[in-house]
Amino acid sequence: MKKIKNYYFLAVGILSILFSISHGWFGETTVLPLIQISNLDLSTRTAAFYTWHMSTSENFIFGIAFLIMAFYKDATELKFTVWLIVSIVVIRYAVFFISTWIKNRNGINDALPELVILILYVALMITGIRKRQFKEFSKQG
Repeated sequence: MKKIKNYYFLAVGILSILFSISHGWFGETTVLPLIQISNLDLSTRTAAFYTWHMSTSENFIFGIAFLIMAFYKDATELKFTVWLIVSIVVIRYAVFFISTWIKNRNGINDALPELVILILYVALMITGIRKRQFKEFSKQG
């Protein structure tokens, strides 16, 4: 059995998969049923469904990627991938936050708990990169 090389990435991987499950469950039980019974046309309801689950599937894919990277040895190849995922996550939240700000300023308070989670999530990713680099640097010196 391979040894875990980066516990931060392992934690991010597990969190991402849990986020994926909770996002999908929340959508299916709370948000999407309201959209399905609304007066919106079928195309709009379908777009809401697949848009919701695109985010769910992204979180799942990120989780699998981080679980694999937790066992990976070469940090130089991981750095770009992690920063790319960080960028996607931050931009996705920025779109969510800015859209909420423009369309429903009263909903900003509902977006703040997700911001706290995002900060911790991204911090774990970045710490995983830095921890790995520090270990490799200290082994060389």
